[in-house]
Amino acid sequence: MKIPMNYVAFDIETTGLNPKYDKIIEIGAVRVRDGETAETFSTFVNPAKSLPERIVELTGIRDADVAHAPYIDEILDAFLEFAGDDVLVGHNILFDYSFVKKAAVNQKRAFEKLGIDTLRIAKRFLNDLESRQLGFLCDHYQIALDAHRALNDAIAAHELYRILAREYGDVEGDTFQPKPLVYTVKKENPATPRQLELLQKLIGQYQLQCDGLVLCPIAAITDEAVDLERITKNEASRLIDRLLANFRRSYPS
Repeated sequence: MKIPMNYVAFDIETTGLNPKYDKIIEIGAVRVRDGETAETFSTFVNPAKSLPERIVELTGIRDADVAHAPYIDEILDAFLEFAGDDVLVGHNILFDYSFVKKAAVNQKRAFEKLGIDTLRIAKRFLNDLESRQLGFLCDHYQIALDAHRALNDAIAAHELYRILAREYGDVEGDTFQPKPLVYTVKKENPATPRQLELLQKLIGQYQLQCDGLVLCPIAAITDEAVDLERITKNEASRLIDRLLANFRRSYPS
């Protein structure tokens, strides 16, 4: 059984782990032909919200890095064109796929892909190791890695896949065959005028300045700042709930 050697390895960095609520902040990808790097893709992505401190510490990416980057809807077509019809390769690839699938659905774009998960392969063949995390495996195989940056992780996943295919491809070729990536998500709707009106009212009650075209400085209350021009209906609902809960704690009846 022939092991795929033409594919696109990719990785993303995000504001958190939940594609329902969190946002992409960086995309990195490498197009591979006959097992060798042919072309790369890398971009910051403006998440329309401030970055949690834990993400800044983990990735080294700061608000200033993404403040003038394109929003996901502005860069999505370029990434989909780069990915083309290729199989996707990544470490725990469904995580990365789920965020891009969500963005594609929001833009009414198709993103149905086949993928190869190096984490799944590692779990099949490397159970004697204490970890199958990408960083640990890169140390084990002496793969250069500046972890938690999208393009670096994508290249590392490609190198890891190539090594695993060489070592175990003849043992169990089916493990290296691409499988459909499945993630179900519904299109998000923008915040309603009523939600935005209530948010403006709450921001006024907290004596906070807000310009709909810039990040609203509400981090002291919600641990994040958001762009009201790009907030979704679900995000607005969660933010309103948090503001109201804080208001009730501060001013009990």
